[in-house]
Amino acid sequence: MNNDVIAVVAGNEITETDFAAFTKNLPAQQQAYLQNPEAVAYFKEQFVALHLFAEYGREEKLTETEEFKAIMKQTERDVLSQLVMQKIFKDIQITDEDAQTYYDANKEKFQKPETVSAKHILMDTEDTLETIKKDIENGVITFEDAAKENSTCPSGQKAGDLGEFGRGQMVKEFEDAAFAAKIGEVVGPVKTQFGYHLIKVEKRSDAAIAPFTDVKENVKNTLLREKQQEAYNKTLAQLKEKYC
Repeated sequence: MNNDVIAVVAGNEITETDFAAFTKNLPAQQQAYLQNPEAVAYFKEQFVALHLFAEYGREEKLTETEEFKAIMKQTERDVLSQLVMQKIFKDIQITDEDAQTYYDANKEKFQKPETVSAKHILMDTEDTLETIKKDIENGVITFEDAAKENSTCPSGQKAGDLGEFGRGQMVKEFEDAAFAAKIGEVVGPVKTQFGYHLIKVEKRSDAAIAPFTDVKENVKNTLLREKQQEAYNKTLAQLKEKYC
């Protein structure tokens, strides 16, 4: 690792290694700027400034104040607690086999609901939408072009495409019509609180158990959290017995 000296403050060298450790603790949004040389130079200036202000604080004997001592006591508590957490969690691992066993025993938790993929055209007037529907059925215009030209919904810019959705995600009138429609059939106008809709279902997926490969990482994360919580509770009980 590059250990070039960035600056010297009160006889102490501040190196690139020190700066790298500093940047790891920056918020993710700020870390993104580290690709910019000007931003790196700015952060280095701020890093050196921290050392300068800290040195001034020592000179002013702020380390001897009760406020400093209280803050350091709280900081020590927080850091030690975090290090202990890392220690009790470090050996916890969840294998693919662990996840598979959990999945096999709890498949009902991975039930994918019935869904449809649909497009729609939204307008304020039913009569106009009826005319558009006839034009679509007679081949005068495609559903997609009609959506682009007439729909008042932002999805009109995407040819009316709403993507895939399950029950409970749309208003009831729209949902009932969409789930009752045949694939490729144009249904409506359907009245909802938003206006009148023509609906065209593109695809239907029946309820099914999600395959293990689709949920493996979620299962592993769930098991990891459970194991960590168990380790936390066990250690906490031991510490209460020891120190309380």
